[in-house]
Amino acid sequence: MNVKRRCLPFCWAMGVLAVFCGFGERLYAHPAPFSFIDVRLTSNKLELAAVLHVWDVAHEYGIDDPNDLLNPAILGLRANDLGKLIAGRFELLADGNPIRFQTWSVPEIVSSRQSIRIQSTVNLGRSPGHLKLSGELFPYDPNHQTFLNFYEDQLTAQAILGGSERDYEYFVGTRQGTIAVLQRFIPAGIHHILIGPDHLLFLIGLLLLGGSARQLLFVVTAFTVAHSVTLSMAVLNILSPPARLVEPVIALSIVYVGLDNLLARGGKDVRVWIASLFGFIHGFGFASVLREMGLPSGALGWSLFSFNFGVELGQLMVVLVVAVVLAQIRTRSSRIADRIAVVGSVGVIIAGAFCFVERVFFSGGVA
Repeated sequence: MNVKRRCLPFCWAMGVLAVFCGFGERLYAHPAPFSFIDVRLTSNKLELAAVLHVWDVAHEYGIDDPNDLLNPAILGLRANDLGKLIAGRFELLADGNPIRFQTWSVPEIVSSRQSIRIQSTVNLGRSPGHLKLSGELFPYDPNHQTFLNFYEDQLTAQAILGGSERDYEYFVGTRQGTIAVLQRFIPAGIHHILIGPDHLLFLIGLLLLGGSARQLLFVVTAFTVAHSVTLSMAVLNILSPPARLVEPVIALSIVYVGLDNLLARGGKDVRVWIASLFGFIHGFGFASVLREMGLPSGALGWSLFSFNFGVELGQLMVVLVVAVVLAQIRTRSSRIADRIAVVGSVGVIIAGAFCFVERVFFSGGVA
């Protein structure tokens, strides 16, 4: 009796092991969860081809043995449904207009990859400048990834959809594509400078002491040239310090501008050098925003230029308004203008110090 009791746990263990061994071959056979979508563009046509692993397709249709789909007779029963499945899971926009894939080819068995290939062609009428793919092919598997390949005469861009990445934008390498890049990134640059309190505080701090149009032009130009250099370097991965270091330093640059205004009033004007020095740091801050937007690999130069140009337009709008208002006040009363400069500089210091503390201690900064 004791012997039987001692053997009972062993028997349970062997039973569990046998179950796992029985399913071992099936578990081991589970493929890497990948699908492939190729998008080919010509002057007025778009062709989409999808390569799907039989395992994923079998799961969608409740087929026990995925290898059954490598049988043309069985696959033929699912020929019409497969195109509808892809069209229902993916959305493709051309210049903001949805593309409808209604006619699909007969599914082709790719035995060497245990996959099925199916394609559809759509007449566009004219070549688009911008494409956007959104969706998830096989949501049942959170690890599934879809590899995207874009072709115009040759392979021009690649991307991966999966996890948190659910959409991808592609800018065509034509005149229409260039226009689409300009329309996307110039407004983005303007928007960023107008909603970016740190950059605006730095600019306003530089303008508080006033000066001639020539002086202010040199200050703004120095800031523009400096941040354009580091923006380009960071986007091109030549030099890209982490945001946890850059953001606190940007906050300190705001504090420094305010202090310089208070301590150097009536002394030598070194705002050009301040704008140049800290402009390099601000450029890295612009770059982090631009990278988060998702840069089109096929139009990197145009997107960089467009975003930077938008930043300069927004910057110029702020400079003109602030400089004109301060000049009008100084014309009427230099004493009031001086008080505004002092109060404004103190405000800039306080705001910069608050940003520094928040970024270091509450936003995962340098600490």
